[in-house]
Formats: sequence, structure tokens, C-alpha cells
Amino acid sequence: MPKLLLLSHDPKEYLDLLQQADLPNLEIFTEFNPECDVLFGDTRRIHDALPNLPNLKWVQTTSAGVERLMDTSLRRDYTLTNAKNVFGESMSEYVFGYMLFFKKRIRPRILAQRAKQWDNEDGGVLRGKTLGLIGVGSIGAHIAMTAKHFRMNVWGYTLESETSKHVDRYFHPETLPHPSPLPQGEGTLAFAKGLDYLVVVLPKTDGTTSIVNADVLNALPNHALLINVGRGNAVDASALVEALNQNKIAGAVLDVTEPEPLPEDHPFWTTPNLSLTFHTSAISYPEDMVGVFAENYHLYIEGKPLKHQVDFERGY
Repeated sequence: MPKLLLLSHDPKEYLDLLQQADLPNLEIFTEFNPECDVLFGDTRRIHDALPNLPNLKWVQTTSAGVERLMDTSLRRDYTLTNAKNVFGESMSEYVFGYMLFFKKRIRPRILAQRAKQWDNEDGGVLRGKTLGLIGVGSIGAHIAMTAKHFRMNVWGYTLESETSKHVDRYFHPETLPHPSPLPQGEGTLAFAKGLDYLVVVLPKTDGTTSIVNADVLNALPNHALLINVGRGNAVDASALVEALNQNKIAGAVLDVTEPEPLPEDHPFWTTPNLSLTFHTSAISYPEDMVGVFAENYHLYIEGKPLKHQVDFERGY
């Protein structure tokens, strides 16, 4: 009989939902039990529990990001699965909420009302604009699908995958600058130069650090908006501050930063045209997470491959 250790700051809601799911032969513990072979919860608590579970076989996280569990000093003798296909809707709402916030000139109109000034300047529409996605996994693919409702052009930058039917054009590493600059050649900066919106949806790995660097920011049109909903390491902070201070791009929306939370003296707090949203773009709702776990649990007890397995070498 599988023994599940539930690790959450609010285990009661998860426990109620798991019991309602009526998962066969599953024994659930909310207090630590070293005999448990299955873990379900947030990565911080999972990280702390790993050394003390000799029978561990499977870990299901309640997040898409698993970088806390990628430390090479940690054990890797278990199957790790993360949460996928549950954050796309929330992240799409967030991304397009802020794109429309800028496009429809909501802030200037609020300020105009306060100043008793009549502002009827047209901000335009999203139709025909180009959205660039750095990262086209399950979340990026959902954002791409949403963009098509607004009749936007969608470009995607990925390592290799080209599975989203809503991406009009794909780019790969040789066509995007990296922290170690690539030789400049035709098409090297074509991805960034062609964008109206750049949305970053990347996990935290060594290969994603500062992928949005000064070269990328300088290549963007000055009307472009940057939105980062992946991990904070993907954006070179000093380069972004410089780009915004010099009006090289129109604005940036950062749901993620490095570090989190930001220290009080960090320049992001006062950088013009930069909005911080404090890692709130997609919350792990228990009903969604239990659905992911339940689907995988049935595969687990049937001895079948689990969905959303993480590659420890790649980090996602």
C-alpha cells in the first residue's frame, strides 16, 4: 500500500481533496513518517524531507519550478514530477492583463482623470503586433494560443521543441544572443528586433541565466514591453535598469526577480516604467494540484510512466 507524506503549509485542504478523489489503496500522512514512499507538496518542504525517507520512490511537486531540488548534493534515486498544464490559464490572464494595461493606456488615463485632463489618445490594438516567447513549454504554448484570440503574430525561442501550432515562427539558440556573445551574423538578432512584446517563460537553470542581456534589450524596438513570468535569473538586472532609464524599451513587468524578496536598496523599486508583481502570476490552487497528483497516482499504481517527469540533468 503506497504511503503518501503530504507536505503543505495548509495540509487540511489538500487532505480533504485527496480523500474526495478516492484514490485506491493510498495511505495519507500529514505528519512525518519515515516509511512513506511518496511525497506531495512544495519544494522547500520536500527538500528538507528528502534525507529522511529511505523508501522514497516518487515526488510530486505543487510547482512547475523545481530548482530547489536540482542541487547535485541532493539524492536523485526517485522519480520527480512537477506541476504542468495547470498554470497556463492563470499566466495567460496575467500576461495579457499587463499587455492591455500598457496598450490601452490605463495608467495615463488614471493620471489624466486625477489631473482633470481630458485624454482621448488612442493606444491602438494588439491585432497584428508580434509577441515573442522565450520558452514555449506548456505555459508558453497557452500564452501563444491566447495571443491568437487577439490575432497577434507569435514567435517562439526554444532549445529544440516546435510543438505549439500557435507559434508562427521558431528561433533556436544560434539566433539569439547569449551572455557569451555569439558571432554577429545575419539573423542573430532577428528575434528581438522583430518584437512588440517579449515574454520570458523559462525555468531556472545554468543555461537560462541572463539570457535577456544588454544585447537583447538593445535589439528590441523602443516601444517594446518585457514581461518575465519564468524565473528572475533570466533577465540581466543591471542591463534592464539601464535600458529603462535610457528609454531603450517602453517598460517591463517582472513577476519574478533574483533574489526574492528584493532588498530595500535594489534599483528595481525605483526604476521608471518597471512594475513588480511579487511572484503572484500563477498560484498553486489545491484543486488543480490534486488533479495533477491523482492522474499520476493512477499511473504509479499501475506501474506506468508518470507524466511531467523532470530530467535532473536539464533541471526541468
